[in-house]
Amino acid sequence: MQELFNTHIEKSFPELKTSKFLLACSGGIDSVVLAHLCVNANLDFELAHCNFKLRGEESDKDEEFALKLGLNIGKKIYITNFETIDYSYLNKVSIQVAARELRYDWFSKIQQENAIKYLVTAHHADDNLETFIINLSRGSGIDGLKGIPHNTDVIKRPLLPFSQEQIMAYAQTNMLKWREDKSNADTKYLRNKIRHQIVPLLKELHPTFLDNFTNTQHYLEQTAAIVDNTLSKVKRSLFLSENNRYKISIEKLKELHPLKGYIYGLFKSYGFTEWQNVAGLLEAMSGKEIHSKTHRLVKNRGYLLLTTLEEVLNKEFVVKESMDAVKDPVVMDISLVESVEERSLNTLYVDKETLKYPLTIRKWKKGDYFYPFGMHGKKKLSKFFKDEKIDVLSKESQWLLCSDDQIVWVIGKRADNRFKITSETKHVLKFKVKE
Repeated sequence: MQELFNTHIEKSFPELKTSKFLLACSGGIDSVVLAHLCVNANLDFELAHCNFKLRGEESDKDEEFALKLGLNIGKKIYITNFETIDYSYLNKVSIQVAARELRYDWFSKIQQENAIKYLVTAHHADDNLETFIINLSRGSGIDGLKGIPHNTDVIKRPLLPFSQEQIMAYAQTNMLKWREDKSNADTKYLRNKIRHQIVPLLKELHPTFLDNFTNTQHYLEQTAAIVDNTLSKVKRSLFLSENNRYKISIEKLKELHPLKGYIYGLFKSYGFTEWQNVAGLLEAMSGKEIHSKTHRLVKNRGYLLLTTLEEVLNKEFVVKESMDAVKDPVVMDISLVESVEERSLNTLYVDKETLKYPLTIRKWKKGDYFYPFGMHGKKKLSKFFKDEKIDVLSKESQWLLCSDDQIVWVIGKRADNRFKITSETKHVLKFKVKE
């Protein structure tokens, strides 16, 4: 196995031959074997062990073992302890998710503090098979069926081509010692149930099942690359970037076949999982929207608008008479001028005597109206937005300059007639928004 490992490093992970890396070491057989393989391959690395305090004295013995392992192989080892149960409770996640989040955050911190670019873990071929079955049971798409990635920008998994049987044989041949986690035998956990009850049956059905499965995953990876390439081309033509969001033509989206497959591929990276809801949005009324944990998808006439999910800011910002500039929520200069100079949508001239200080800058609300400059009479702001074909997201981000709750300026769009310059104006006040 050592020779195969050395060749695999040379071919697939040459960066590990020239850079120091961090090796995650639980003290179990997989990480112990990986550490010894790396030592024998003359690789430069340091160890990191997490004590999750989940198994009492056994967890502490794992920690002691990891410390001795570091001494025996002459490698520095980082040790930390976590209150995993408390973290799980406070963050409302399972123990398994809590442990994963805690350890990877800690690994990242070590890497940043010590300028260690890569993290190496001891996942192997059987782990990959178990992950495949778990994802298959959850209705995963092709990305989930690809299994555990061999090589990312940060995480390297050089044991993935090797089976549990090969790892065990290496440990026994080299008379290595390791720690057994008794919880790994508890079939109340899904992964353990798959490991002890399903995988042995699959291997029994076909002696080369694991090798065949590994080959299948290689094909899936290549197919996924083709799919990703196709989706990237479609996305470049369909997702139009506009004001920190994407605008997607529903008509063009509907031309794609199979539509649900494209919807899944195009929107999965934004956290959407309820594909019926995404498809239903295509026929929904304008203004209908759905959310993922990170993004928001809104139907606006013939388009879908995709943006990050941010809290709508309803705070009011005060503009005092003494101020000559505003920094929040828009950047704006304020100055007295002799007369009207250049005109643009981002510039406003008003009769200062018509204003009541302090002014405010706020978002629009239901029932707002103003007297649009150049028109007779008042107009509801909602009607103005509709006539100007301003979409839902733009309406939400629109700021108003107000005097005593009367709208002075729909900033960047239209001024109010009541504050205009006249022949009687003595002091001209200029507001200039900086782009």
